[in-house]
Amino acid sequence: MDNDVHRSVSLRASRRPDRSVDHFQIKDKLSSDYPIKIIWKRGFIRLLLVGGILWMLLILAVLLFHIWTCQSSLVFLSAICNKDSTVFQMLHTMGLVTPPHRCSIPLASDPEKVVIPEKRSPSKFVQSLSYFEEDDDASTNGSQSFPLFGGHQSWEQRDDSFKLKSSMKVHCGFMRNGGAEMSPKDKEYVKKCKFVVASGIFDGYDTPHQPSNVSPRSKKLFCFLMVVDEISLDFIKSNVSVRDDEWVGIWRLIVLKNPPYDEPRRNGKVPKILTHRLFPQALYSIWIDGKMELIVDPLLMLERYLWRGKHTFAIAQHKHHKNIYEEADSNKRRKRYARPLIDHHMKIYRYEGLEPWTPLKQTRSDVPEGAIIIREHTPLNNLFSCLWFNEVNLFTPRDQLSFGFVVYRLKGSFKFFMFPNCEYNSIFILHPHTREHSSKIEWVKSLNEFKGNNSGLKESRGGLGLWSPYPADLNSVVLPPVARTSKAG
Repeated sequence: MDNDVHRSVSLRASRRPDRSVDHFQIKDKLSSDYPIKIIWKRGFIRLLLVGGILWMLLILAVLLFHIWTCQSSLVFLSAICNKDSTVFQMLHTMGLVTPPHRCSIPLASDPEKVVIPEKRSPSKFVQSLSYFEEDDDASTNGSQSFPLFGGHQSWEQRDDSFKLKSSMKVHCGFMRNGGAEMSPKDKEYVKKCKFVVASGIFDGYDTPHQPSNVSPRSKKLFCFLMVVDEISLDFIKSNVSVRDDEWVGIWRLIVLKNPPYDEPRRNGKVPKILTHRLFPQALYSIWIDGKMELIVDPLLMLERYLWRGKHTFAIAQHKHHKNIYEEADSNKRRKRYARPLIDHHMKIYRYEGLEPWTPLKQTRSDVPEGAIIIREHTPLNNLFSCLWFNEVNLFTPRDQLSFGFVVYRLKGSFKFFMFPNCEYNSIFILHPHTREHSSKIEWVKSLNEFKGNNSGLKESRGGLGLWSPYPADLNSVVLPPVARTSKAG
């Protein structure tokens, strides 16, 4: 038994060294593997960091190249920049790029090859549109019974006009005996005008500027109609050669007698916005302000801004503002209309739910450059023009304050193409007015100035919505804060 115990102990003793050797071998092996794992992990992390840095440098290089091309004065490089891209809009919002003042317009090369659509664009939402020509007793409420060009639209009628129906009847200027009367001779002439380039001069602020680069085909296709009041007609005749009392170069003068408003700027909105009412036979129209000289063929404009993208209404984006409330603030600083009346106008829009523009909105901007408007005269476009004009008639003559509001009230039903401002500046040459416009109402700073002996400052035929009691309390309405986004704006 002692021998067995001794043998067992000796066996254990003999095994211990082997176990200790295995342990140290494993330990040595693990210790040799550990640095490899550390090196691998560190290398992987470094690889990720280097890859991330290279990726960021690549993105930065692309952005810098984007900024460089967009700011370049070289035509080839500037053409590379996609000014409609989300990247450009983001960089512009961050202040890293500024849109060029002028840029090339991607026009078709030959007006003779432009294919004019055979069919009118399909009419959505509105199939039939008619207009009030006389006020009813309910809308006048027994007050101001004399005829008004825009009519006595009630707040209820205004609200109902934004609700789209297949058949609609709305206020749209040209109320019977309200002014802005065209001679029978001119009415007969414009009946033949299917394609119209229209402009306007009121109160003698401009003289007609002859369009250039107009193709022979466009000269035959388009009527060039310059709408003027009698004061402007006399001014033009004394400063420019007028042929047969009707023609100044390519422009046919269309005289509107009995201006409907006290304010010349508000009179100018009649042919600008209500082009379809003045020229009811027109299928397409291009409006350009009287101080501008058109330098692009009008047929190429229709192809670029309407037919190519299957649009029916095109207007340029404002250079400085996208937010209506910013534009209103700019109008007050520049004394474009009475400050308290602009505030009242904006409070009504704020009460009716108009939010400041943000990138989340479906439109590029709420504020257009309204000096050029390109449109097909569809029922919905005609309705939009009527509603836009009604806002100008009721409130301030600053039509840029009303455009985005009407778009908002139509709840996305009205589609339009808002093209870049740099293209807008490439369509015309801007000429200075022959004299500065001035109106006492523009300098009014408080509502108290309209009272007492100064009550004559009130326009008697326009802006009546600013003085008619609004059917809600606006005292608690707070206008959104605005920041001046541009020194020029």
